[in-house]
Formats: sequence, C-alpha cells, structure tokens
Amino acid sequence: HMVAAAHPDAVAAGLEMLRRGGSAVDAAIAVQLVLNLVEPQSSGIGGGAFLLFHDRNRRTTIAYDGRETAPASVQPDIFLDANGQPIAFADAVLGGRSVATPGTLALLSDAHEQHGRRRWADLFQPAIRLARDGFVVGPRLAMMLQGPRAERLKTFDTTRDYFFPGGVPLAAGSRKTNPAFAQTLQQIADEGPRAFYEGPIGAAIVDAVRHAPVHPGSLSLEDLAAYRMLPRAPVCQPYRSFEVCGMGPPSSGGVTVGQILGILAQFDLPALGPDTPRSWHLLNEASKLAFADRNQYMADADFVEVPTAGLLDPEYLARRAGLIRMETSIIPPMVPGRPPGAPQTLPGADTQNGRPGTSHISIVDGDGNAVSMTTTIEGAFGSQIMVGGFLLNNELTDFSFQQEKDGQPVANRIEAGKRPRSSMAPTIVFDDAGGIRLVIGSPGGSRIIGYVAKTLIAVLDWNLDIQTAIDMGHLVNRNHFTDIEAGTPVTELQAPLEALGNRVEVRDLNSGLHGIEIVNGQLRGGADPRREGVARGD
Repeated sequence: HMVAAAHPDAVAAGLEMLRRGGSAVDAAIAVQLVLNLVEPQSSGIGGGAFLLFHDRNRRTTIAYDGRETAPASVQPDIFLDANGQPIAFADAVLGGRSVATPGTLALLSDAHEQHGRRRWADLFQPAIRLARDGFVVGPRLAMMLQGPRAERLKTFDTTRDYFFPGGVPLAAGSRKTNPAFAQTLQQIADEGPRAFYEGPIGAAIVDAVRHAPVHPGSLSLEDLAAYRMLPRAPVCQPYRSFEVCGMGPPSSGGVTVGQILGILAQFDLPALGPDTPRSWHLLNEASKLAFADRNQYMADADFVEVPTAGLLDPEYLARRAGLIRMETSIIPPMVPGRPPGAPQTLPGADTQNGRPGTSHISIVDGDGNAVSMTTTIEGAFGSQIMVGGFLLNNELTDFSFQQEKDGQPVANRIEAGKRPRSSMAPTIVFDDAGGIRLVIGSPGGSRIIGYVAKTLIAVLDWNLDIQTAIDMGHLVNRNHFTDIEAGTPVTELQAPLEALGNRVEVRDLNSGLHGIEIVNGQLRGGADPRREGVARGD
C-alpha cells in the first residue's frame, strides 16, 4: 500500500489507517482531515472535493461528486457592480457572499459507508491529536502569510488571531495548536456528518457567513441540510493501449484531459520523445483546441446541456487534430468546435480561470483498491472566514461573474443549487488487462488540466517513472498564451515555440502533483518537489 499527499503528517495519518487494515477510503479520510489542519489554505471540510474510487475485486470505478452548491437564495448579480460589470476577483473572494454549501464531509461520509473498514471515529484521531497537541508549521503556510494576502486574512478577527497570534504571522518551524478544530472534529467523529450539516457546527457556519463584517452571504441552514453528495459515472477515454478515467461535469478536468489525449492520439508522441520541441508543440496545440471547447460547453450538466460524449467522440477529436500544423501554430483564441450533441444555439463562453487553492491525494491499499481525490476551498484561504478552526470556501467565484455573453446565457452562470465548474482532474489509468497503471492528480486552478496531461504523456508515451514525470518542467496553454515553467529545461522551448507564432510567458508554475504507478506489481510513488508532499508506503 502507498499514500501520496501534500504533507508528511497527512501521509503518516493515511499510512496509520492502512497498517491497521483500513481501506483506501479510510486512509483518504484521515489524510484529508490532517491536510485541513496543516495545509488549511488549500482544502478541508469547509470546501468540496471529487473522488475516484476503484474497487479491484469488482473491477468497477465510481466518481464521488462532493462539489459545493450555490445557496437557494443566491442572486445572479452578486459579483457585478452598479454598472453591471464584474467586480475585481480579490473583492469577490472576501467575505460571506462567496461561500457555497460545503460538500467534502458529505463525500467522505458517503464513501466511507460504501468502502470503509475502520470505524468512522477512528479516522479522526490523527487529526484530533495534532490539533490538540500541535503540529509544526511548514514553510509553505508561513510563506503564504506574507504580502497582500495577509492583509485580507486580517479582515476577520478569528482568522487574524489564528494565523497572526499577537499580531505576528506564524513562522516556519513553530508549533501550532488548533483546539477549536479538535473540538469540531470530535463532534463530527461522535455524531457523524449530521453535526456539521444540521447541528451546532452548521449553525456557526451560517452565522459567520450571514453576519460577516465584509460582504455577508446568503448560505442558510436549509442549504446545509439539503446538501447531497452525488455518485457519478467516471469519464473514461482510450489512449494508446490504456484507459484514462477522470471526473466529468461539473468538473471540466476529466473531459478536457481526455480531449487533449484524444487529439494527441493522432500523433506518434512515443517516437518523438520528450527531447524535441515538436512533441511540446503538439501538446501546446492540443491544449488550445481542448480549452476552446471547455470554455464554451463545460458546466454542471444537471443544469445545462453538456455534450460530454460528443466532446470525446473519436471522429470529432480526429477532425480537431486535423487543424494542427507542424510548421506553424494556431493563434489563440481558437474557436470551439461543434461536437456531436452540441446544442443548436451555443452558450456564452466562460474564460474565467480558477485559483490554485487546492490539494491532491493518491492512495492504493493492500487489496489493490485506489483513491484519486482532488480537494479544495478554491482560492488560497478560501473566503478568509474561519469557523470552528477551519476555513470556509469561496467557491461561488468559480461561477462566471456574468450571466450572458454575446447575447447568450453562459453555461457556467450562477444558479441556485448549481455546482460551479471545476478544473480538478483526479485520474486513474488502467492498462490493457484492466489493472491500475497510474493514480494521479494535482492542484493548480485551471492549469491542473495541463499539469495532469503532461504527466500522463510523460509516463504513458515516454516511459518515464512517475517521479521523473512529475519533476519535468510544465507547459500549459489555456487557449491563450503559452506558460512554460521558469527554472526548468522547458525554458529552452521558448525560442522554437515563439518561432511558430506563440506568445510565450516564462513563469513559476506551482503544481502539486501526487501520484502512484504500478509497474510489474510494484508500487512507485511520486510527490511534487514544488510543494511539501511525500509518497510513502510499505
């Protein structure tokens, strides 16, 4: 068995459960709760998540949708100014109006009912111990308490007092306790998720949101009580001799990664290898084409018509691949295609990008079952509101701020009960015998799609081991300019890509890829050196 996640304490908690006979889902719950404590800026019970679970014995894979939902009384113009124009993103994030109904805890509870082996309360003990006795503040958390973000965190007294005790930001290497979170976790351990969705914890959440001193929101007790996790079929796409399975709507992750791979399947990337600009040119072009479709069509399919099957149709992807030329580059923005099943009248496009306040967990247990879980509170520190020792999400800012574009309703517009579009891409790859080849995912906002696609190509096409694939520099294109990662060998691509007509920007690209591959029956883990994660197992 093995766990790969964003912090050593969280990985240790997951391994503790596996060593005691727990399942991959048991381990994921323990990992998530500790991440909430030691990496509070990224994920937790105040947010939402997507989880893929593969049952080896039954040879089935299920997708758990714990995405947050818009409150019943949400107003469609909450992020517009008096002139009907979108407000600044930083202003939209701050306060109660950006908070959607959290879904992570419902997901964990429902997955545990189906696949758990250890007692629910047992899974909470590592996080409770650390919250009560203290954890060591990591350099990433300490770094994020500097600059303009720090000033936003100080808006709310509880948040300020936790992260800036005595007016001084938490320092890397210092020990920090969180007794309020320990108490919250103990209540949920004893009473189950009802304590969160219907009990005193929920009441405290609603009070903090509706009476926030800045931009109060509309979340209600009824919204919490009505929340339901939704089981869904994964979105699976053949690639070479493999099957790549991910999360469908309301996430755009699985479909867009699948489109990139489906387009690239028309080219011989294995023969080209990783050392020629031609390979990266193909990835760049495929990403432009896939993101054009993503921005046009992807949203919560329970509310709008999303042509998921058509977007992954092999003939359609072959036609899209036919637009690629080796001697020149598509000048973005590329227009979307017309996949089979597309609505007669196209919705308005939403090109808004999410923020990278997210984490990823990959687990394989001793029976060969697997979890790939991407979890988030949206931007770093979410809405900045802290209740019961945890932060609340700002997930409503993942909706389009505008309801219409070019006279047509935007598919990802805000609606009551709707789940905002995501880019999270938890992924499980199977070999031609149906066995697990790879479990992978990443944080990174809408760049998640590019991070995951590059890593899949590096492993499946270029036969790199998982750690080497994660370590490789990134190239990401979201149907705009091309991002390449500073300080890595891919910066050598700048000149050849610009010669093909691309606008290239060299920048830090802070992925958080965590993966496990299975090779000849052996588990090999990879953790992103850009963050603090590790991969460990027995």
